[in-house]
Amino acid sequence: MAKSNTAEFMEALTLLAKEKGMSPEVLIEKIETALTIAIKKDYPRSENINYDIDVAKNKFDVAIMKTVVEEVEDPANEILLSDAREISKRLNVGDMCPIKLDTKHFGRIAAQTAKQVIKQGIKEVEREQLVEQWGGLQNEAVSAEVKKVETDSLNALVSVNGTEVMLFRGDQIPGETLREGDVVKVFVSGVSSADRRPTLRVSRTHRDLIKRLFELEVPEIADGTVEIKSVSREAGSRSKIAVISSNENVDPLGACIGPQRSRITKICDELCGEKIDVVKYSEDHAEFIKQALKPANVISVDIPDPEIKSCSVVVPDNQLSLAIGNKGQNAKLAARLTGFKIDIKPESGFFEGN
Repeated sequence: MAKSNTAEFMEALTLLAKEKGMSPEVLIEKIETALTIAIKKDYPRSENINYDIDVAKNKFDVAIMKTVVEEVEDPANEILLSDAREISKRLNVGDMCPIKLDTKHFGRIAAQTAKQVIKQGIKEVEREQLVEQWGGLQNEAVSAEVKKVETDSLNALVSVNGTEVMLFRGDQIPGETLREGDVVKVFVSGVSSADRRPTLRVSRTHRDLIKRLFELEVPEIADGTVEIKSVSREAGSRSKIAVISSNENVDPLGACIGPQRSRITKICDELCGEKIDVVKYSEDHAEFIKQALKPANVISVDIPDPEIKSCSVVVPDNQLSLAIGNKGQNAKLAARLTGFKIDIKPESGFFEGN
């Protein structure tokens, strides 16, 4: 690479490293990987490639290393002693001789390959940094302050532990209106690996946000006495959680609801009034399905084959609409909670054989 080009490259490399918040050495490692791929396109049989890149000295040398021999059998990886001595008189048979490459002559395709791999390598580094920074918060509920709400899209820029991330409209609770200065709970679902720059992914519609909020609000869940076995959710409308207690003296429903409904009310308020049904979990499939369909009463549950995960449920005639719910919501949430396909029938229909 020409001296002026090398200086420009190093300057760009330093600025890029500073912008991305990483050391030049990390980027150099990615660049070497990219250049190896590019060089292999022009020198496919070459086995040894050496890099001498020094940002401080504006040095960028690339060389194919060939073994010095008396008789060449593999031209791609060997060089005659006489030819090697023209490069350095100190070389002897068995030494490695550097054949410097002019990086300008790698070719258009090789250059494009290098550029793409470098770009991908930078994204991988950024993603690794995000994972390292946020790994401890992944799958957790954290507080986020709303910094800005876009007028058209309603996407919100929020601050999580001092880092600004986007809370997209699709990840906001349906019907909620976020305003600058609001502080809300978000679920950190991970780090995106999309084509755009990697970023932290946060959501207020994620099912597990319900679980984390109960863990934060209910001491008996935090200490393991009460366990949340499953969660189903229609964000902004209704959720169901199934809980069980390892201590017979602790009522799992009472623990989650709290004195005068204080605990569950706080959680519902955080979720813009979303209704939450807390039901008892049971290893008995039929009993669990009965509990999951609450607030409706269930007369019977018939499970022909537990492996198929399908059942038929009979409810009193006056409980049919309650069991099914508005637009089938109660039945759908119960099905997701239990993992069973649920067919609900009225009592009169059952006795008539319908």
